[in-house]
Amino acid sequence: MQDSPRQILVHICCGPCSIYPLKKIFSEGSFKISGFFYNPNIHPLQEFKKRLESVKTLARLMDVDVVCFEDYDPLPYFSILAGTDKKSIPKDERCESCYGLRLEKTAQFAYLRGYGGFSTSLLYSRYQNHEQIISLGLYMGEKYGVPFYHEDFRTGWKEGITASKEMGLYRQKYCGCVFSKYERADKNRGKILV
Repeated sequence: MQDSPRQILVHICCGPCSIYPLKKIFSEGSFKISGFFYNPNIHPLQEFKKRLESVKTLARLMDVDVVCFEDYDPLPYFSILAGTDKKSIPKDERCESCYGLRLEKTAQFAYLRGYGGFSTSLLYSRYQNHEQIISLGLYMGEKYGVPFYHEDFRTGWKEGITASKEMGLYRQKYCGCVFSKYERADKNRGKILV
């Protein structure tokens, strides 16, 4: 693992996926850790609110300061996908754009607030493209002069799931965007996702 900064800003995609990364980073040393909830990809509004509340609950339970972008504003996400649809843009490209949007905002915020590094809970999920996330994180870190702290947090997959259930956190059924919701519904035909 690379040298760890004293202050780190962790992008939080959702409550359940953030438990293990936060615990792991805490255990690495005496860092000042803050969370950063910025996810304009989450759709619809009701889902966004559930995930936001889950992150606030997690922040209280783990005693972590979290900066939350609380206004539902999917425009930045849809702007990066303008003129595309599910069939015309490959999933990897769509996800890469989404990762980039959120990691850039995190790196930018970390730079402006003087953090010594940043990371993301996206590295916890078995369903995300880790190579893309790390590559984008390193790029954004270089662009903003803030090191990207990365580790394979998937090693704590089961621990995170158990802890999220014990904490009573909302556990979502899809990644967050309208495309992942559609794909999930398509995969589970006959089941309606609200």
